[in-house]
Amino acid sequence: RIQLGPHSVSRLICGANPFNGGSHLSTFVNRQMKEYYTPEQIIKTLRRCQEVGINCWQSSGANVDLYRRFTDEGGKMHYLSLGVGGDDAGLRRLVEAGAIGCAHHGEVTDRLFKTGKLDEVNEFLKKARDAGLLVGVSTHMPDVVDAIESKGWDLDFYMTCVYERHRSAEALTALLGQAPIPVGEVYLPNDPPRMFKAIQAAKRPCLAFKILAAGRLSERRQWVEEAFRQTYASIKPSDAVIVGIYDRYDDQPADGAGMCRRFCA
Repeated sequence: RIQLGPHSVSRLICGANPFNGGSHLSTFVNRQMKEYYTPEQIIKTLRRCQEVGINCWQSSGANVDLYRRFTDEGGKMHYLSLGVGGDDAGLRRLVEAGAIGCAHHGEVTDRLFKTGKLDEVNEFLKKARDAGLLVGVSTHMPDVVDAIESKGWDLDFYMTCVYERHRSAEALTALLGQAPIPVGEVYLPNDPPRMFKAIQAAKRPCLAFKILAAGRLSERRQWVEEAFRQTYASIKPSDAVIVGIYDRYDDQPADGAGMCRRFCA
């Protein structure tokens, strides 16, 4: 467990991309995930997470009604959401549903950072704080964490993607040379150490995500275990990990919880 404000949160958190059909792999995998994850199956998977000790679901405002249904039916898990600026009604819905916190959406965070408008994120944090939520910032860029730390903003946590997966073709060419740029999202093995360095330097808890490179490291068991081991060894004891769960073929909640216990120890 780690502490987020007054809440005790498991060091493995259930992500939501598979639930929402967002595999970051292909449209075919997206459709398979969407077909499997009916509202009833999502609730079943969340119950299994709760059984094995995972006590937090990270999702978005789009799933807040499903979270309310889960808790109305006896489920007991914390809820962390993503959000963007100006959505006061959305923040109120999160509070009414029992969410404990909201992080500014990472894609938007990074776009604002690249265009010199990062301070707009702080305005969202103030609104979320005023609504009664814990507040955080999601990002795929270590530089964003470093910049916010230097500004001394009032926030409770970061969500930190260990891969900077949205570089432009020009940025990838500069890193990889003039070789043809790979098609689709690019996950570079040198990225996690860069984000781990920013996580270690951050004063607030960090929730590391996409540790399996959006499923690309799931092909072999040794890759999965090494990703879990490396991540828990490289983050602070006050940090946690968010992993999307796709339990169509095996008991991923129990498997992930077991690796969390083993590698945290």
